[in-house]
Amino acid sequence: MSYNWDLIQYLLHEVQHSANENFKPRLAAEAFALAQEDAGQPLPNMDHLRAEAADYEDLLLNGGFIQPRPEEAGGIGENFVLTERGARLLGMLDKDAGGASMRRLLDEKGEAVLVPEVFDPLAEGR
Repeated sequence: MSYNWDLIQYLLHEVQHSANENFKPRLAAEAFALAQEDAGQPLPNMDHLRAEAADYEDLLLNGGFIQPRPEEAGGIGENFVLTERGARLLGMLDKDAGGASMRRLLDEKGEAVLVPEVFDPLAEGR
């Protein structure tokens, strides 16, 4: 299995820029699809992409890549911030823009790559 790294990268950027707004992964997936279409990519199955984005939100939250925004920073329970781990993943994906070497490295670890015990040593080596 390979993750949709472009979508994950998009979602992490959305979290990074969401501030006091609720994070809505399904709407972010729609915006992602439209941006891809504008760039000449075929429009994906929207229902599948929305479900995938919601699954990624859970995966990123449970893996400690994002966390609820603290109340003192405007947290309302529906908005998030990147953790250090999330910033590392985003950095890896951003650094790899236009290339595939980092994504290939991530894919080599399989589904477990977003498990902290697998991701952290990998990210430390980068």
